[in-house]
Amino acid sequence: MADQSCERIVIVLSGKRKSGKDYFADLLQERLGSHACILRLSGPLKRAYAEEHGLDYDRLLDASGYKEQYRSDMIKWGEARREQEPGFFCRLATEQADQSRRVWIVSDARRRTDLAWFSGMCFDAPALRRKVFVRVEASQEVRARRGWVFTHGVDDAESECDLDAYGEFDLTVVNNGNASDTVDAGLQAIMDKCLGAINS
Repeated sequence: MADQSCERIVIVLSGKRKSGKDYFADLLQERLGSHACILRLSGPLKRAYAEEHGLDYDRLLDASGYKEQYRSDMIKWGEARREQEPGFFCRLATEQADQSRRVWIVSDARRRTDLAWFSGMCFDAPALRRKVFVRVEASQEVRARRGWVFTHGVDDAESECDLDAYGEFDLTVVNNGNASDTVDAGLQAIMDKCLGAINS
């Protein structure tokens, strides 16, 4: 559980593959410096999957074809774990996070159950009453230029589609790499929300 000596803000990012979630998370951490750390829900999932299947955990973390070989099966395996405990990977990620940081940036929420878990966490813990849910978006054309290719069983699975119709994001960030972007405005909006937690 989080360090109760300070109030923490939790920024939860979601978005399609190649929308730029990691890019936005890295920009946020760069601006927030030592006040923030990034939590990747996929980290505990990949570690547990690698251990159970005798795979290379480090290679599952990178952007290589190695990860893509196992992505579909890993999704199915993760879903089976979530059926037993919907917040399983959220819990592992927060337990492994740096408890001293005032800001946690969750870079890869994919399901309504993920957002519900963090909502419950922020409600239940006095030190975690501030949260920001952010949707990172990019057009299909831009995502394709970044290497995205539609994959049956991945892009039409719950892990990619469950938040498509979610209507309660606090902020939507457009990350197309052109004049339509709202990345800078999104960063500033989140920084404004973080100042109170950092300075309190």
